[in-house]
Amino acid sequence: MSAGVGLITSHVAREVLSRRGREGQVRISLDLGLSSELCEIRSEGLYARGVLLEWDFLETVSEDERGIYTVETPPRKLYFSASGHFYMLTMTSWGHAPTVEIDGVHMHRVKGMFPEEDARRKVELMGRLRCKSVLDICTGLGYTAIWAKKLGACSVKTIEKDENILELARYNPWSRELFAGGIEIITGDAVSIVDELDERFDAILNDPPTIKIAGELYSRQFYQRLYELLKRGGILIHYVGEPGVRSGKRIYVGVLERLRSAGFSASFDHSTRCVKAVKV
Repeated sequence: MSAGVGLITSHVAREVLSRRGREGQVRISLDLGLSSELCEIRSEGLYARGVLLEWDFLETVSEDERGIYTVETPPRKLYFSASGHFYMLTMTSWGHAPTVEIDGVHMHRVKGMFPEEDARRKVELMGRLRCKSVLDICTGLGYTAIWAKKLGACSVKTIEKDENILELARYNPWSRELFAGGIEIITGDAVSIVDELDERFDAILNDPPTIKIAGELYSRQFYQRLYELLKRGGILIHYVGEPGVRSGKRIYVGVLERLRSAGFSASFDHSTRCVKAVKV
């Protein structure tokens, strides 16, 4: 069970190592900067949440800027292989939300933007959400679904195909609100699930992997179904990113064409790298 497992990073490990030889209490964060708690420095290492982290282990953590390690017996780096892929929860910067890597590829914007800020800006493109219903496609670590709830949405449904991502989210303190109630998580293939939904939404966020990985979530057929699921005047925010931009490719141009052919009025927002589409 991952709930409640403490996490330690290079930032915290270095702080503890700087106090080596001075036994006693130390206040540190074991949830990636969201809060702090009292732990104990002993001659053998750090004693935290009933677990002894020895000095050699803390040295290893201190040298790994991106790694996140569990405070449990035995402690371990938070990554695993499953379904033919490699998954890892990865630090961005201390005090900010981590990202997740799949086969070494970040699932969030990490250059010039922190994941939680990126998620907030995407959700704010939807406009006023107070008492609105939101469908979030591709949950990931849950940051956009969490922001939709924070910004007043009364109903938030989120779809995630990869249960391995949700397992990492359960470890991630920045994803706690995803599992705290008020957000409905639907596990399965988004194409199949949206075909089965029989309600209408005020706003939809489609935040898929790249078109090479999940081309079906960029198809006109999928856009047509999202159009049907939206209320009149409803907004679709579709993260496209800028893959291939250096070689002159503009993925968003094809996205705009397909959305317009599905009935949307659509435009590209360069600051968030999202297409904003309105059901007219």
